[in-house]
Amino acid sequence: MEYNTSLPHLIIPEYGRNVQKMVQSIIKIEDREKRNHQAKAIIEVMGNLNPHLRDVTDFKHKLWDHLFIMSEFELDVDSPYGKPSKESFEEKPEKVTYSTNNIKFRHYGKILLEIIEHVIGLEDSEHKDIMVFCIANHMKKSYLTWNKSTVEDSVILKHLDQLSDSKLKMKESFKLNAFINIKPQVKPQKKQNNRGKSQQNKRK
Repeated sequence: MEYNTSLPHLIIPEYGRNVQKMVQSIIKIEDREKRNHQAKAIIEVMGNLNPHLRDVTDFKHKLWDHLFIMSEFELDVDSPYGKPSKESFEEKPEKVTYSTNNIKFRHYGKILLEIIEHVIGLEDSEHKDIMVFCIANHMKKSYLTWNKSTVEDSVILKHLDQLSDSKLKMKESFKLNAFINIKPQVKPQKKQNNRGKSQQNKRK
């Protein structure tokens, strides 16, 4: 009886051991035309075993790449996508760079700062006044969402003044919305297990 621990390591376990055995077997076929024919047949089997790959862009290309990977890049067949190199799959992805911008009021977000910069550049007009009002209204909504249940409009206008370097002022005739239905975001509390509850009851 064969045990999995004594068998060769499955390179891509999703396809199973039988598919890996088939891949290893066609490597030894000397006739190139027959080898190509067998490779295409294995590709069809791999596609049937993993139908979810059909939703992936260029899923056929991915199947051929998996075929070469399972052969440890020893298989020499005519792939419609070319034979990939082993090194191309061993390359480490480039390190993702994170923004180092210092946002003074994080609850307003970075996009709002970009909108403020855009509105600063607009010519004075009724349209600009409305844009400033919309910005201040959005700021109040964001503030209430992430901070307190109430906030004075003067605080929002002060923040707008700071974020715009005193270049944007809301007209006094405009009044910010009340947003009375907004509830601040609250972090969910961890549930106590039965043991923790019983200990609290004992303390009482």
